[in-house]
Amino acid sequence: MHPEIVRLLGLLKYRVSHGQNTLNHCLEVAYLAGLLAGEMGVNIKIARRAGLLHDIGLAIEHTVEGSHSIVGAEAARKFGENEEICHAIRAHHDDEKPQSLVAWIVHTANILSTLRPGARRPQMDNYIHRLEDLESIGNSFEGVLKTYAVQAGKEVRVLVESSRVTDDQAIMLTRDIARKIEREVPQAGPLRVTVVRETRSVEMAR
Repeated sequence: MHPEIVRLLGLLKYRVSHGQNTLNHCLEVAYLAGLLAGEMGVNIKIARRAGLLHDIGLAIEHTVEGSHSIVGAEAARKFGENEEICHAIRAHHDDEKPQSLVAWIVHTANILSTLRPGARRPQMDNYIHRLEDLESIGNSFEGVLKTYAVQAGKEVRVLVESSRVTDDQAIMLTRDIARKIEREVPQAGPLRVTVVRETRSVEMAR
């Protein structure tokens, strides 16, 4: 690999996109591209190389005009990368329609790396807001002490005051909370609502 390409890759260590380190993202795309290529019978080494270099334009786009995909592909061509890799770089953000399996593999690997849970800060922020919304819905009902979103937001546990909510009312409350979540957080998906009504009896032994 040309020393200048190595230098540009090193610069990506200091670039961050939506909270995701760019060099780590490129390494992840290279790894995913290699796995996909292996499953499809495509040259793994070429797919990994294209995945590693796909965002190299981010190291230089601020100094020249054009999208980082085009700028990166031009830099790769200038420093000796073959056209298959350059095309995959140009095509990873649809600046050019993918025309080869390697280009489609890099395009797909880039999406997988970008959209995996926790990869980028806005997704994490949205996830946290979703949990807060679920807990707020539970807390909005009378007689509720506290609501907890657990199991990565797949379950809502609602603690109620046993003196204010009967067993029958707890059953109805479970249904009402579930319906309100369906209306107000439609993207929540399958989600279990559990209402906990605890009764304690305490006696001191002397």
